[in-house]
Amino acid sequence: MTRVAYFPDSFHEINGVAHTSRHFEDYARRRGLPFLCVRAGERREALAKEGNLTTLELPRGILSFALDRGLQFDPLWARHWPDIVRTVQDFRPEIIHITGPSEVGLLGAWLAHRLKIPLAASWHTNVHEYAALRSRWLLERLPAQPSARAARSVEATALRIAAWFYGKARVLFAPNLELCRLLEHCTGRPCHLMQRGIDARLFSPERRQCEPSDRGFVLGFVGRMSVEKNVALLVRVQRELEALGLRDFRFRIVGQGKEETWLRQHLPRAEFPGILRGEALARAYAGMDVFVFPSHTDTFANVVLEALASGVPAVVTPDGGPCSLVRHGKTGFVASDADFARAIARILGDPMLHTLMREKARAFAMGASWDAVFDGVYAAYEPVLAAAKAT
Repeated sequence: MTRVAYFPDSFHEINGVAHTSRHFEDYARRRGLPFLCVRAGERREALAKEGNLTTLELPRGILSFALDRGLQFDPLWARHWPDIVRTVQDFRPEIIHITGPSEVGLLGAWLAHRLKIPLAASWHTNVHEYAALRSRWLLERLPAQPSARAARSVEATALRIAAWFYGKARVLFAPNLELCRLLEHCTGRPCHLMQRGIDARLFSPERRQCEPSDRGFVLGFVGRMSVEKNVALLVRVQRELEALGLRDFRFRIVGQGKEETWLRQHLPRAEFPGILRGEALARAYAGMDVFVFPSHTDTFANVVLEALASGVPAVVTPDGGPCSLVRHGKTGFVASDADFARAIARILGDPMLHTLMREKARAFAMGASWDAVFDGVYAAYEPVLAAAKAT
């Protein structure tokens, strides 16, 4: 059995990396695989063992700063180096797997180099696109053409830096084929699909609890309310649906983020239940009629798969990973920003199509499983381990 030391960027937070990481650890636990997870957290007992599973959870310090709501970076994380080295050496991993250039991932990559252990890396976030979007507030002060050129330069530079970092790994993983091709081109390393699975027992149409007094359609969004999620499009969607004569709807927006105050101001009929987990989240999905996900930067979007499993058709953009999850015209629509509202209106205006999409969305999601995802990851480790043994 392959001995894996896993260094995730986040584990307890509410995001795709953390969601995948928790399921990866659970997969190793259920299979009895030798697995070490080194992560940031607040657990008092830092080192814990459960069968073949070992976890080392270490706190971030007072100088940590927020990259986004719920996402922290500790510039002094290297103070944990002695504990991490000792734990890794005791565990004797055959491969170290990181999820990105966080303080945890950087230390994991350096440790792989120092101990001459093969490195695997997962790409979960389009950091180059995020960098361009986050620089927009500054670039908007420039004239239009120089601003566009500067944005492209920021994105290209961020991609070169990310490619240099990921090129240190022997094998790469990404959640969609488009990213796999990009990484192979930029790094010269093999890249394998590492999509995400679904708990179809939790996320299910059976959790729909609509009261007879409920009126109107519910358009749902789950995720971080931030500029890179393109949440401003939700306000445009409301305006355009009303212009089309549709007013019997409201938004249900689950999550948190810097754009929440602005959205509350511009979507007066929307519900904002905050961050939900477990059955409360599953009920929120099941009570939606259409899932609307306007992001152009997501590499996969667990939330789209969770909505489909709940029997909710989704409308997504043609960019990134979400469009690979939606079967256009069958489980929802893939639409540009300009066509987003019309796609939603088409579903809401055709009860037969809506019902059929609900059924097909659920059927599609039932074919995804976490076990299949991580079986593929372990299979991709094998050529790397064989090459390491041959040297």
